[in-house]
Amino acid sequence: MIAIGGAIGTGLFLGAGGNLAKAGPGLAVAYAVCGVFAFFVVRALGELVVHRPSSGAFVSYAREFLGEKGAYVAGWMYFLNWATSGMADITAIALYVHYWSMFTSVPQWVLALIALAIVLSVNLISVRLFGEMEFWFAIVKVVAIVAFLLIGVWVLATRHPVDGQVPGLHLLSDNGGLFPLGVLPVVLVAQTVIFAYASIEMVGVTAGETAKPQEVVPKAVNSIMWRIAVFYVGSVFMLVLLLPWTAYSGSQSPFVTVLSGLGVPAAGGLMNMVVLTAAMSSLNSGLYTTGRILRSMAMAGSAPGFTSRMSRSNVPYGGVLLTSAVILCGVALNAWLPDKAFGIVTNIAALGIIATWCMIMICHLAFVRRANLGLAERPAFRLWAAPWVNFLTLAFLLGVIVMMWFDTDGPGRETVLLILPIAAALAFGWYRVRSRVRDPLQRL
Repeated sequence: MIAIGGAIGTGLFLGAGGNLAKAGPGLAVAYAVCGVFAFFVVRALGELVVHRPSSGAFVSYAREFLGEKGAYVAGWMYFLNWATSGMADITAIALYVHYWSMFTSVPQWVLALIALAIVLSVNLISVRLFGEMEFWFAIVKVVAIVAFLLIGVWVLATRHPVDGQVPGLHLLSDNGGLFPLGVLPVVLVAQTVIFAYASIEMVGVTAGETAKPQEVVPKAVNSIMWRIAVFYVGSVFMLVLLLPWTAYSGSQSPFVTVLSGLGVPAAGGLMNMVVLTAAMSSLNSGLYTTGRILRSMAMAGSAPGFTSRMSRSNVPYGGVLLTSAVILCGVALNAWLPDKAFGIVTNIAALGIIATWCMIMICHLAFVRRANLGLAERPAFRLWAAPWVNFLTLAFLLGVIVMMWFDTDGPGRETVLLILPIAAALAFGWYRVRSRVRDPLQRL
């Protein structure tokens, strides 16, 4: 269920509307292509987990195959991704809660702070409570999408009008076909589509705390592919069969647009609750993941010592608290720049997830080379056609960054330019900790 929660998020519930407006029905193709590469990443990570389960996930594997410097870069880039994603999540939660009139007068930063406090408390209590909370979050998201797809099938079968439009395949042919704006917009929108799949790699982090990872991980990883096909590609295709692609926009969830067109009572409020749940789920997962990653790094000396501390219920509370402290900057950002807070932090998070996925593929590549030399044994569950799939995936991910630069209508170029200060900060940090990392006596 954690894997399901990672594969479904606000990228679908909110992002699909704006992306449909930019790329048209070809968005389904973009989701399919990006989904294939996302699956390659998780499959590679799954092979590493089966090889050696670890709650430190790819940071632990980066240390094994690339050395401490590789683990340092992998860990802090993933921390950057989740910390900034956490800021985006609390911002989104505050905006969603403002949808209901009774909360309109509450300052945005107050709602963001309350959301952080609730999810932090859940993470600090126990791993079991985290699992229970994430289970129910995933249930809400899955039920919402399945219900929408069933409603869509019924509407198509009965040809019930949606906002005055008769649904069917003719809505594609009558509105420019699959690529009404050309292929280029579909290519450019891939940079936002791939971020919709961010956090599916969480299955590798949680595997270190399962009873039988050799059995659980292959099932969870393999199921991701059909979830991508049904929940993302299927949902987008259904949307363009129910209404013309021009009916959608980034200002409203496309699911709300359809349900409102059907005259479903309180559709906006129900879908807003689902999207709110998705944001809470993301924040919940982020605190869980970074706590484990930071502990793994602290044990090697490349993170602050207090982040290695564990509670009696086996929660790495030091790392969880550090992440929460950074996310508090998002509360301040909501107080100072409430209208721009979400856009600022999501741009930084984008670079973090691309770096993380690249690091996973590089680690797997090093593992395969070691196996080819007879120094390791690959498990039966493995990434197919390695190392060629590794090279292809890395080329695709780097291509996404190149596409950002050419996306002049959005914040793409500013995001790419952030690579320079982030690289400088990583270099400075490594210079400060390298002596401690190299000296085993100074490790925790």
